Amino acid sequence: MKELKFNGSKLVTGPGAIDYIKNLDGQRIFVVTGKSAMFKNGTIDHIRAVFAEQGKTCEVYSGIGGNPTTGEVLSGLAAMKAFDPDTVMAVGGGSAIDATKVMTLMCEYPELTLEDIRGGKAPSERRKLQFIAAPSTSGTASEVTRAAVITFTEENIKVGLKTTAFIPDIAILDGNLTLSMPKHVMVETGMDALTHAVESYINKNNDDFCKFMSKGAVEGLCAYLPLSYEKGDVENRQKVHNFQCLAGMAFQNSGLGMDHGIAHAFGGRFGTSHGLLNAVALPYVLKYNARDEAVRADLDELSRVIGADIIDTIEGFNARFGVPKTFREMGISEEDFNSHYESLLDNSMKGSTARNPVPMTREEMDKVLKSIYYGDILF
Repeated sequence: MKELKFNGSKLVTGPGAIDYIKNLDGQRIFVVTGKSAMFKNGTIDHIRAVFAEQGKTCEVYSGIGGNPTTGEVLSGLAAMKAFDPDTVMAVGGGSAIDATKVMTLMCEYPELTLEDIRGGKAPSERRKLQFIAAPSTSGTASEVTRAAVITFTEENIKVGLKTTAFIPDIAILDGNLTLSMPKHVMVETGMDALTHAVESYINKNNDDFCKFMSKGAVEGLCAYLPLSYEKGDVENRQKVHNFQCLAGMAFQNSGLGMDHGIAHAFGGRFGTSHGLLNAVALPYVLKYNARDEAVRADLDELSRVIGADIIDTIEGFNARFGVPKTFREMGISEEDFNSHYESLLDNSMKGSTARNPVPMTREEMDKVLKSIYYGDILF
């Protein structure tokens, strides 16, 4: 028996979907966002205007970074408690949404600590605070998932905290919010989404529902990522927005693999873009996992669906989008790589690596990491 949950109570999609907030019942809305993007493109002003016209009280809390830390979560939590909202809205990238998930749950359950959540002691539902998520990037699918990735700074590691109580009640997928994404952000988040879709599809914890959804996400992302990159118009951005969400619905029920385990280890240590780490590592990870007969069959099926070899296609996207071929080319110095290597190796074995379709040992992970760093296949 397997219980599946794909999203909260409602998903609203399409250009202009942000105006769904006019239908919210809450009177005190705490809005969380990143540093500046949603201010510059007018989204925050629009949200404020909608709530002001309805006579509602709205406070905007900004400054969530690209890799939200435990400190940022606790600072935001203090501001949220002081405001005492009945509704919380996250608008921005996946990092802002992830941080808001944790803040909202800890606001509703004041006795709850970060270590409680990390240790699997989080409640499974919210009862008081309504939570809305409106992503402005197309990658994490945090608007529908039970996961929140937070950097525990004392350990220099990203940890995927999980509970169904994190899932927003309402997810708003408005392609207009993505139009201000710079190309490099579109690439990093888009390749993150493609990694979600592929790792979900080859995961052995899969089922008929997730298999179909992740395959559809791969097909859609492979078709529309290049168009979104080249044209940057709302039609193609909306398509990528929708397919990245579909990938999220799948992977939160099936799991991912060692690409994400590696990305969390290196991102936690160096603060590097999660999506970029995923993009660089993905061809190496798939070549390694393809030694498994079932994985090879799955990759062959994805190749059939998109009409080209899936690994070649991913490598082609990376070249087209200007993604480095190795972690060394990303700017991680050999000195840093070697001096932190043991902790990087240890942390790469954690998290999503536990669900990799090919069980990993430290010896095998060592070969994979050095392959990704130097660019020579050592496995």
